[in-house]
Amino acid sequence: MKAKLSNFWRAAACAALLAISFACAKPPNDAQVVSDVQAKLGTDSGLQNKQLAVQSSNGTVTLSGVVDNDSERDAAAKYAASEPGVKTVINNLQVGTAQASAKPSPQSTPDRTVRRSSPPRRRRAPSEQQEMARADNPPAPPADQSAPPAPDPAPQEPSTPPPPPQLATVTVPSGTAIVVRLIDTIDSSTAQAGDKFHATLDAPIAIDGDVVVPAHYDVQGHVVNAQASGKFAGQALLVLQLDRIKVGDRTYDIQTDQFSQKTNSRGKNTAEKVGAGAVAGAILGGIFGGGKGAAIGSAAGAGAGGGVQAASKKPDIKLSSEKVLNFTLQAPVTLVPTTKPAREGQRLDSSNSQ
Repeated sequence: MKAKLSNFWRAAACAALLAISFACAKPPNDAQVVSDVQAKLGTDSGLQNKQLAVQSSNGTVTLSGVVDNDSERDAAAKYAASEPGVKTVINNLQVGTAQASAKPSPQSTPDRTVRRSSPPRRRRAPSEQQEMARADNPPAPPADQSAPPAPDPAPQEPSTPPPPPQLATVTVPSGTAIVVRLIDTIDSSTAQAGDKFHATLDAPIAIDGDVVVPAHYDVQGHVVNAQASGKFAGQALLVLQLDRIKVGDRTYDIQTDQFSQKTNSRGKNTAEKVGAGAVAGAILGGIFGGGKGAAIGSAAGAGAGGGVQAASKKPDIKLSSEKVLNFTLQAPVTLVPTTKPAREGQRLDSSNSQ
């Protein structure tokens, strides 16, 4: 019985030895090696806050990253080499600041291989030639901290100027009265459709009692229709309209209603019954023109031919300079308001005046 138990335990021991040998012969698990090496690096106070990369492939461990000194670099290699199943350690760790690349290129830093059987490398003492070179070329003294700092460079002007500030605008509504005083004289006997005329604001333009354009700013209009007086049944006609207003150095197009004036037509029978005296001529002249028209009527009434000659032609419509005319806006206009008075002599497109 004892002999059987002894053989059983011997067989169990052999099986255990075979299992251990088989496990040792099995190649290490790369993922487990990486995890174990990283755990060992994390236990070191000098390495635990470093961003170190660990790679494992068939018993070869590669370290990369940045450490503060050579001692930390060597310690990391020892941790990797102590891991079971690791045959070779490729130490690509760099000694420098945290701003250095975590994965240096092979061209900039040669790979350093550390094998488990090799002793740690020692620093060589400086040679005699190196000591002589240091004596001949001493290090440069530190910069004088008391020297005044260099002046700041002059600020560069922007390549493109900033956009001009946006000016506040107001909108003058439709129906607003535009009262103007003529500068040019307009005569129905000489005016033609399309002729331009100039005027100035006789009253300021206001919105709800607030002045947006003072008086005396320039206004320009045109003759819509002009018809001279004919003989006997002739009728004089004059139609005007405003086109634009100039406020400061800005010109705004406006749309107004039309100012229209015409004389009453006269039939042939009425013309034959007109009296022949100078007094009758003066009365007619006063009705249709006044002033100069009255003188013309008197002269015609006193001439040969009597009343028929006096009534042969009615006076034309003549709007003199300083004549005040009333217009009304037919469409709103948006402009920049101002409180500045108009400059004397300011004119809109004076070269095109009649």
